[in-house]
Amino acid sequence: MELALSRYLPFPFLLLILTVPYIKITSAVCHVDDEKGLLGFKSGITHDPSGMLSTWKAGTDCCTWAGINCLFNDRVTSISLFGQLDKPNSFLSGTISPSLLKVQNLDGIYLQNLRNISGKFPDLIFGLPKLKFVYIENNKLSGQIPMNIGKLTQLEALSLAGNQFTGTLPSSISELTQLTQLNLGNNHLTGQFPAGIKQLKNLTFLSLERNKLSGTIPDMFKSFTNLRSLILSRNAFSGKIPDSVSSLAPRLLYLELGHNALSGQLPSFLGNFKALDTLDLSWNLFSGVVPKSFVNLTKIFNLDLSHNVLTDPFPEMNVKGIESLDLSYNKFHLKEIPKWVTSSPIIYSLKLAKCGIQMSLDSWKPAETYFYDFIDLSDNEISGSPVDLLNRTDYLVEFKASENKLRFDLEKLRIVTTLKQLDISRNLVYGKVPAAITGLEKLNVSYNHLCGQLPQTKFPASSFVGNDCLCGSPLPPCKL
Repeated sequence: MELALSRYLPFPFLLLILTVPYIKITSAVCHVDDEKGLLGFKSGITHDPSGMLSTWKAGTDCCTWAGINCLFNDRVTSISLFGQLDKPNSFLSGTISPSLLKVQNLDGIYLQNLRNISGKFPDLIFGLPKLKFVYIENNKLSGQIPMNIGKLTQLEALSLAGNQFTGTLPSSISELTQLTQLNLGNNHLTGQFPAGIKQLKNLTFLSLERNKLSGTIPDMFKSFTNLRSLILSRNAFSGKIPDSVSSLAPRLLYLELGHNALSGQLPSFLGNFKALDTLDLSWNLFSGVVPKSFVNLTKIFNLDLSHNVLTDPFPEMNVKGIESLDLSYNKFHLKEIPKWVTSSPIIYSLKLAKCGIQMSLDSWKPAETYFYDFIDLSDNEISGSPVDLLNRTDYLVEFKASENKLRFDLEKLRIVTTLKQLDISRNLVYGKVPAAITGLEKLNVSYNHLCGQLPQTKFPASSFVGNDCLCGSPLPPCKL
């Protein structure tokens, strides 16, 4: 289960900051230092296709400029500029001008999803004594994080996620003891887990995901009494899950260690995380059985144990509503889709590839089908037809069920407009290939019993080979 990085941006905290009632006294112009500092920042921007900074004009009240907030005495206290991922033109190109140092009352800098802000770590931050919140995320800052970053002792939140920082994390990070949030995910950081983080006892959110960190995860979590999110996915960590992680129960909401090289058995203390929303241990080397204590994870919504070496039996979970489940590619023999999955009223992603399922889809009656986005039942021994199931989904994005014994008429399958990927290769599917498949991004119907002329398509021949009598481009032409 790959969860997009934006999900973990601490917006609840950010909204709390940005919605504090402001006592604001408007005037015709703003303070001369604030104006010079902000216009200097604007001069460092080389491309602003959406006009994000179009209201930043000399001689006007800068407290009314887009993205600018002011507190007492009409002084600028925060700059908040956000790009929107669904709007390609909502970005800024350029660098962070050191003239921003003139805005001495800044307590918050939020430059998020602007994509093309480049340059080194902005040293001007060291000269802003009131600065508490720094979120410079999803840009193109590069180079090393400065060795003296520990001087920013007043910081309460630091996020440099989604940039291109390299090198190791400075040991002086241990001096940032006021931090409640530290997010350095999605960079190119190397070395071992920074031992100095042990001193940051006020952390509620810690993410080092999507870097190149290696070595073992230190056994240092007993001091983190407030931690709610621990996100270390997509590195090269090895060894076992540290015993001190157990001390994070029951407060922890997100534990994400996927895509590493962790090994050993899953510790039974994971069942003590009764508030856990998300547990991602995928793409590691965990072995043995899943602890029986998992029955205590009654509030879990997202569980990903895929791509490990876990074995039977899998415990009967006591979950009232799972949203996303991935148990694929272990050594499970579930025989059927678990009842606690079938009864979930909110599930949108179900991935049980190569889980030893031997049931018929005709007899599977899930409580909810409308919200399904992703279904992967590949490499099982599933028979019957998925038509009734899939024709009741309106938001399906991906359906994979290759290497099963499914038998149905492909023309009876309703292909919804949201569907992007369909893989039903190596089954017993018959009929013609419908024209609606042209709207897909990926298709594989190879090695079935399909027949007839193919619609005009962008897909390669490998998507269609091994059928009884399909013809037409990209296969050989039909015989007259």
